[in-house]
Amino acid sequence: MTDGSQGREHSQSPEPAKDEVGDLVLTLSCPDRPGIVAAVSQRLFEHRANIEESQQFSDHRTGRYFMRVRFATPADGLDLEGWQAEVGSVAADFDMTWELRPATSAYRTLVMVSRFGHVLNDLLFRWKSGQVNADIVGIVSNHTDLEPMARSYGIPFHHIPVTKETKAEAEAQLRELVAEHDVELITLARYMQVLSDDLCRDLGGRVINIHHSFLPSFKGAKPYHQAFARGVKVIGATAHYVTADLDEGPIIEQDIHRVDHRMDADDLVAAGEEVESRVFARAVRWHCESRVILNGDRTVVFS
Repeated sequence: MTDGSQGREHSQSPEPAKDEVGDLVLTLSCPDRPGIVAAVSQRLFEHRANIEESQQFSDHRTGRYFMRVRFATPADGLDLEGWQAEVGSVAADFDMTWELRPATSAYRTLVMVSRFGHVLNDLLFRWKSGQVNADIVGIVSNHTDLEPMARSYGIPFHHIPVTKETKAEAEAQLRELVAEHDVELITLARYMQVLSDDLCRDLGGRVINIHHSFLPSFKGAKPYHQAFARGVKVIGATAHYVTADLDEGPIIEQDIHRVDHRMDADDLVAAGEEVESRVFARAVRWHCESRVILNGDRTVVFS
């Protein structure tokens, strides 16, 4: 495994002063029942928080309730641990699954890629320009083709070759990186290796993948060329959380691009790269803004 430079200082947003918490984002899900909004709002009001954004969804299919609240905290109020304790006491009354984090706290992210660089390049540009609330701590690849791109952005590059015989060893190295860098999110920016069932389970809800979609089952090599041969009229991309069921995890975002008779196979490839990049970027951005909540085999996206 090779390691690149130490990378630039990852400070997408200024951190609040030590005696200030700043804005917080609360996400939660629980069995649906009356009083959830009132209980959360009352607790925030009691500690002089100001709700800046609030979204809710009741899923009648599953009987669960979902909520995302961003609120400003007073400078002389509770610290983060205090807020967690207050939210925790409300959560216990409603059997909530919840998370509370500073709105400016960047998700520590590891990007994995193989040889196609369009999704990676788009994500890195958006990250460097402050459009994605992520702290990219490293790029992992089973090839070295994109190492120059990683170095151009000042991000450590880790080459972890993968073969059928070394897959377990490669995943052990990946686990070490996740632990060493306290990784919260892994993004598969066209990483062309299948993760093991055990790894998918251990990292559930923390790995986002991108692949082509809306194609009539064009699997394997050169899917856009297969699509061209069949004369498809629409191509698209799907971003989803990774599960043990390959390419069937909870969907975060999708988009399409119209195709017509004037486009050749190379045109379809270019259009596919464009839609893959923008769908992936949206999914990563929404995750890093705590806008996505798992709902069994689906997601709730407060976009």
